[in-house]
Amino acid sequence: MNKKKQFGFATRAVHAGSAPDASTGARNTPIYQTTSYVFDNTEHAASLFNLQNFGFIYSRLTNPTVSVLEEKVANLELGRGGVACSSGHAAQQLAFTPLIKNGEHFIASRNLYGGSLNQFTKTFNNFGWDCSIVDPTKIENFSKEIRPSTKFIFLEALANPGGIIVDIEKVSKLCKEANIPLIVDNTLATPFLLRPIEWGADIVTNSLTKFLCGHGTSMGGIVVDSGKFDWSNSSSFPAITEPSESYHGLKFAETFGDFAYAMKMKVDVLRDLGCSLSPHNAFNIITGIETLHLRMQEHVRNAQKVAEFLENHKKICWVSYAGLKSSPYNSLAKKYLPKGPGAVFTLGLKGGYKSCVSLVEKVKLFSHVANLGDTRSLIIHPASTTHNQLSDEDKKLSGAGPDTIRLSVGIETIEDLIEDLDQALK
Repeated sequence: MNKKKQFGFATRAVHAGSAPDASTGARNTPIYQTTSYVFDNTEHAASLFNLQNFGFIYSRLTNPTVSVLEEKVANLELGRGGVACSSGHAAQQLAFTPLIKNGEHFIASRNLYGGSLNQFTKTFNNFGWDCSIVDPTKIENFSKEIRPSTKFIFLEALANPGGIIVDIEKVSKLCKEANIPLIVDNTLATPFLLRPIEWGADIVTNSLTKFLCGHGTSMGGIVVDSGKFDWSNSSSFPAITEPSESYHGLKFAETFGDFAYAMKMKVDVLRDLGCSLSPHNAFNIITGIETLHLRMQEHVRNAQKVAEFLENHKKICWVSYAGLKSSPYNSLAKKYLPKGPGAVFTLGLKGGYKSCVSLVEKVKLFSHVANLGDTRSLIIHPASTTHNQLSDEDKKLSGAGPDTIRLSVGIETIEDLIEDLDQALK
């Protein structure tokens, strides 16, 4: 694509990162289903392994299909570069590993996907990574937890499951004062609705499995480097600023500049963790992204109408959707998500747990699955599934109490979705 011209989002969703195949002329990005690549000669091979040249070595590290996806998502997120991997969970470990080591600390929003809370407080604790979980609705809660050993702050811009919106700009200001990066998960919003880098995020993660793929076919995750954090101006991240034993003393910040963090993830962390994205899944996700702008508009329109219907239903206690005027996050939605606050939200049922079970079992169009971001409308009871590993108190605090249902509203005909919910509630 023309680097001098800023194309529109839809054009970039279709074209960014891709070009007709040089050898065959194929217009779609081919699935390069290969493990390895032939080197020109021993000198060429050595230059690739020493990071003196860019190229394809082994599909655990680099693959042409995956590379197209990485460039496409980085372009849409307005980042410097991206590194794709096998899942959204893998993306979080990939993002954190260059920044933190045993005995060090990070801060995370309380309002996260339940699996992330478990990953941060249980599994990552086994690595010696200490995590403070805070209520993100008050910015001072982040500030109180910052220590000399704090390496970054992590939050979901649009939180799963409750649709809570965090004031990214204020948290970013706090991170800049502390000279630590802000990592923002953008899975529920997608770069069509929100680009966290525009609001001060240094690193963006996405579960590609969800809206970016959009069809419930493929697992994947990605980390996007904004290229804006000045690693050289901090001694807190030696993995990026100090000589690397793996590459004969190479300093990533010095050698790669604003691409240093992405390169560290790609050639060091991805190499050793091995959480590679398959080229076939990358192909499916690329295809999904080409219609992201069309799907998200329909997702948001449907979600708004479903939320309004449920808010006025006699069987419903409350609806947590930032698109509603009654939501405490409505003003933040207008600031950060003017095209709409996504398509995932929660609701509380009169009758508690038993009513939740009844609703889940009696809907016909809504599918009961542990996923979101599908073209199909999805429903789940988080307390007994996605957030089941949390304590009862933590479930309530994260917005997944026993009376709570999560909906991921799809792109079906809106009248059919409302009728399905209505008949199930009755």
